Amino acid sequence: MELTGNWSMVNVKVKLFAAYQEVCGKSELTLSFPEATTVGDVLNYLIQERPELEKWREVTRFGINLQFVSAETVIRDGDEIVLIPPVSGG
Repeated sequence: MELTGNWSMVNVKVKLFAAYQEVCGKSELTLSFPEATTVGDVLNYLIQERPELEKWREVTRFGINLQFVSAETVIRDGDEIVLIPPVSGG
């Protein structure tokens, strides 16, 4: 994420599952974002970095610190964010 000006930053861990983990090749990312960033913005950032994730945008659920949240939820320093695409199994 490119920034201009004096922004306070928040550091978060992003846990990746299913398609996100496969595309990124990792189960977890440590990222920094400006204050007032939403969990939806985190998803937008990942899709910008990895456009092949676009097809999962509308069906991804979000979690912060083990609670489901909406895309508009603002992240805080130290949060653990989970991006959960639909998974199949049985």
